[in-house]
Amino acid sequence: MEFKTTRTVRLGGRDGIREIFLGGGNPVTVQTMWKEGISGAAEDRARLERIARDMDALKSLGCDIIRFAVPDEPSARSLRVIQGMTDIPLVADIHFDWRLALACLDNSLPGRSVSAVRINPGNIGGRERVEAVVEACRARGAAMRVGVNSGSIPRDLEAGVMEGRMSRAEALRESALREVSVLDALGFHDVVVSMKASSVKETVEANEAFAAVSDIPLHIGVTEAGPLITGVVRSTMALGRLLDEGIGATVRVSLSSSPENEVIAAREILHECGKRDGGVTLVSCPRCGREGFDVHGFMERWQNRLLSMRKDVTVAVMGCAVNGPGEGKHADLGITGGGGKAVLFRRGKILRTIDEKDADAEFEKELALL
Repeated sequence: MEFKTTRTVRLGGRDGIREIFLGGGNPVTVQTMWKEGISGAAEDRARLERIARDMDALKSLGCDIIRFAVPDEPSARSLRVIQGMTDIPLVADIHFDWRLALACLDNSLPGRSVSAVRINPGNIGGRERVEAVVEACRARGAAMRVGVNSGSIPRDLEAGVMEGRMSRAEALRESALREVSVLDALGFHDVVVSMKASSVKETVEANEAFAAVSDIPLHIGVTEAGPLITGVVRSTMALGRLLDEGIGATVRVSLSSSPENEVIAAREILHECGKRDGGVTLVSCPRCGREGFDVHGFMERWQNRLLSMRKDVTVAVMGCAVNGPGEGKHADLGITGGGGKAVLFRRGKILRTIDEKDADAEFEKELALL
């Protein structure tokens, strides 16, 4: 199947917000969705400061874009304030009420306009409402994501699926094409499309079918993928296939887990698919009856910090001194141990043996030398 080269869509680039380009051969970006409501956050300084810290942590892990649900007007006001606190492009997730999209883009309100809004033109009312949102996006330099999932297929297409006249993947594609046709008619082209199902097969087939007929960049992912393990497996299967085919401008791994885990999973998928270079590569053993070093505890303390580093190095955390330096000999820095001792090694050569209680401090010293 032949796939079209996509157009380029810009996010941010104004009012101090980082500029990101989606599609057109640009690097695939990582995004996540905020896991809690933000209604009333604009009036709570401590809460805003905590949100800012958490967003910075996500950015350091490799997150490029964050989406926030906007179910009411206080949430829209809060999101503008939050966008004013970060240079990460933020996306307002809007359902049904077109006025909430306008509020997120209204520069008469405190804060900054969001970088994009997520809507379905078909569920916010008549054409005049869609046109109002489009004109606000155009005026603010904001993009639009059209999101379609297996639960929002129009009735006639759903009937076609139930009657066997089309597959669900075909229905997802046709639903997306209908939605973007409204925007095409208005001459608005800063658009990204997502078509998601909880089924890997349907998600892949829908995105392949769309990419064969449209140059609109795709946000790819499996919706409601599940808890950490099942969600990562399903997302890896779908995203790996699509990315290998050159499909996907931005990805989200949707997990019933933390946004940090979503970002880490997404960046690792991109890395293994050859779509993202650099950063720390972590190698750790699964642990077994020979374990002499607390791999799990050490990784829990160090994982996010290591993954936040902008160094192109490999770090190995191994469970026993018997196999550790050998199995991790390719690592720029490694640690293992046993019997109350820890062993630091570099490229398979032991640097020194220390008391296990000093492992974190000594590891940090060696890490600074990389």
